[in-house]
This record gives sequence, C-alpha cells and structure tokens, in this order.
Amino acid sequence: MTHVRIFNHYINGHYLLLGMIEYLVLVLSFYLGTHLRFWYEWSADESLLLGSAMLTKANLFAVVMMLCMIAMGVYPSRFKEGLSGMALRTMVSFFLLGFVALSSFFYMVPDSPLSAGRGVLVLSALIAFALTMMVRIAYFRTIGASLLSRKVLVVGAGHQAAKLVKELADEHNKGFNLESFVRLEGAETVIPADKVIDMPVSLKNYVHDQHIEEIVVAADERRRSDLAGVGFPLDQLLDCKLSGIPVMDVIAFLEREAGKIEPRSISPGWFVYSDGFYHSGLRDFLQRGFDLFFSGLLIAVAWPLMLMAFIAIKLEDGLKAPIFYSQERVGLNGKVFKVHKFRSMRTDAEKFGAVWAQENDPRVTKVGKFIRNVRIDELPQIFNVFSGDMSFVGPRPERPQFVEKLKQNIPFFDERHRVKPGITGWAQLCYPYGASDEDSEQKLKYDLYYVKNRSLLLDLVIIIQTVEVVLIGKGVR
Repeated sequence: MTHVRIFNHYINGHYLLLGMIEYLVLVLSFYLGTHLRFWYEWSADESLLLGSAMLTKANLFAVVMMLCMIAMGVYPSRFKEGLSGMALRTMVSFFLLGFVALSSFFYMVPDSPLSAGRGVLVLSALIAFALTMMVRIAYFRTIGASLLSRKVLVVGAGHQAAKLVKELADEHNKGFNLESFVRLEGAETVIPADKVIDMPVSLKNYVHDQHIEEIVVAADERRRSDLAGVGFPLDQLLDCKLSGIPVMDVIAFLEREAGKIEPRSISPGWFVYSDGFYHSGLRDFLQRGFDLFFSGLLIAVAWPLMLMAFIAIKLEDGLKAPIFYSQERVGLNGKVFKVHKFRSMRTDAEKFGAVWAQENDPRVTKVGKFIRNVRIDELPQIFNVFSGDMSFVGPRPERPQFVEKLKQNIPFFDERHRVKPGITGWAQLCYPYGASDEDSEQKLKYDLYYVKNRSLLLDLVIIIQTVEVVLIGKGVR
C-alpha cells in the first residue's frame, strides 16, 4: 500500500492507516478524560459512559483534533523534522488550535448536549497526546519503518532520470528510495556512475532478488519510432507488469509522489488521453455553493481583523490614504478582472511599471509587512469570490503583463486558466511566493496537478492546510 486515490487526490496510504488508528485513540482519550474528570459520577451511574451523547462528543473531539493535526502538517513533518517535530506540531494542534476551537464552540452553545467542560478537554488532550505519540513510535518502529521506504528502480539514466532526481530533491515526505538507475544501450548517461547499473539479463528476476517494489520508466525517448536505436526493454517491462510488479512512467510517478506535473515532459496528447480534467454542471454548482459557504464563514470570523487592518492603514498613512489596492489579474478562460486587497505597499509602489514583489521589498509599509505575514491583505478577495471572478481555492491569479510573457516561455502555462483563480491554492501550499519566471514555472507544476485532479475534497484539504501557512507565514514576501 503506497498511495490511495480518493476523489482524484493521492493520499499516502500508510498515513491514512495511521490516521484511522489515531482517530480511535482520540475517541478513547475523550472517554478516559471524561471518566477521570467525573469518576465519582460514573461510579454511581455507568450508563453515562454508554450514552449516545457521550459517543457524539467523543467523535466531535476526534474530528476536531484530526483536522487540527492535518492543518498543522503533522504527518508530513515526520520526514522533515522527525518525531520531535511531529510531537511539537501535535502539541500545537491539541493544546492551541483544538482546545481553542472546541472551547469557542462550547462557549457559543453552552446549552448544547455536545458541550464539555474545560477540565474534560484538558485531560482528554493530555491523554490523547501521550497515547498518539506512543502509537506513532510503535507504528514507525514496526510497520512504518519498512513500508515508508519502499525501493524504486528507475529504468533510464539520462536527462529524464536526472530531472526526476532534481524534482524530488526538495520533497521531504518521500516514502521511497530511488535504489538504482538502469543504463539504456545507445542512450546518454547523466546519473552518477555509482547509482547506475547495466540492464540485467532478466529484469523481473533482478527486481525480485533486490526486493524492488516499483519500476519507474524515465527514458529520454519512449516513442516507438525513437526507440529503434535505443536498447529499450519493452518486453522485459511487459513481463514485469504482467507478473504483478507496478510499472509507471515518470510523469505519473511525480504526480503521485510530489503532487505536481512537469510541463516540459508532457504533450498535447497527454492532456487528451490522461484521466482527470473533469467538468460538469453539477460540480460547478456545488463548487459555487462551497465558495459562498467558506467565504461567508471567513467573513464571519475575520471581520475584526479586517476592521483593524482598515484602522491601522489609516493611522500609518493618513485619513486620505487609500485602504484598498485594486489590480488587473487574469482569471477563468483568460478573462481579465480586478482583484482587491488591503494596500500593503506605498501608494507610488509602481510608478515605474509592474514588477515582481521581492523578499524584504522596500516598497512594503510597516503595516503592510504585518498584514502580509498573516495574510490579512488577501481578505478583500472574498468579495471577488462573491462576485464570481474567483473561487476560494484555485491557482493564484497573475497580472496580464506577466501572463503574456509567461505563456511564451513556459509550455501549457495558459492551461492554469481553465479553472477560476483562488484566494488560496495547491501551489501556494507547496511552493513559496513566486517572484520570477522560474518560480512561475515551478508553481505551474502544482497548478497543473490541481487543474487535473481538482475536487471538493482537495479544496477542503487545501483550506485546512492553509492554516499552517497563515500561522508560520510560509512563503511571505
């Protein structure tokens, strides 16, 4: 089990299994926390433990805590920061986000049958933290240690293989090892010699002997007419495939493992024959309802921050200073619209024309730096969502001046305009703020993944994980 595809989005199967186990642990933790808090009442009336209201409360506790862990990127942090980083993020999830969210809910609806006291929440969170860390240590030492590092054999040692290595270099949540690269006869070798092997006499036997779990084809030329002079092992790959050994091409492997699609490795035919890129009237209707619901929810939660931003900008730049900044952007099917933001730069920031925002940009005001760090400057885009020019989730809209240039330099750049732009998006989560043509090409890889695989589930995942971006200021400029 490597990845499970749910509504077109790839989810690490081992983490999905771990998450299911931890959900049960969270439910159990709430029961234990409540029992410790009211042990004297339960000893007199054990029916309190078995009631449906108790089960509902426990599941509410588990759902909220799970969402908070997803929002804080707890599971991928295992690769980036180890168990200590995972533990720290879990503490923030339970004792900050989860506790605040549940306490706020119980405060707003104190008479609800779902209400629980702060003492119960604290005890349940403490127990949950202890039990989940014990479960994780046991999981990674027994099941996860081997399953999260499966062996992958790459057929090809040329430019495509080198590009694969480069694309995966910054991916911290790798659940695999690129064991070795098979040199193809008549093809150029770019991969370092210590990682390259000659084609085995029997590829199937080699895979079994070395305990290889998957084969990735990364040959520079794969068309039948181009393989005449290249020792491409088509028959051997077919033998492996029919023997139950997974075989996939480099494009699909990158899509699954890194959540991105390399635009310079695909062709128009790939768009035609690959799955995904689905559109339907029902989906558009549901998407519109999704956008309106989450935009309304965000306004209800964030209006005090918007008011404070309004006052702070006026105090810094004077009563006559403009609060909002409107700018032309390219949206669905290339339609140009005006996006609205809180002004975070000086009023003369673009007196010499449009330029990319840079790190530590001197044009940014003091108030602007703060509202950028916590993404408050993006909140007026909610009204673009209400007007229908944007969705809550989608590719970041770019300026027309930049789009025309990028379309000429980057293949398939215009395909990101097949969906509405968004306030947040897959590329914003996976890649820092784009401030150059090179950054735009990197972000396009994630945008293409989103356009191909978008669903309400993926949108919900993106919204939840945006919490981490806001809290730590990832990708701010």
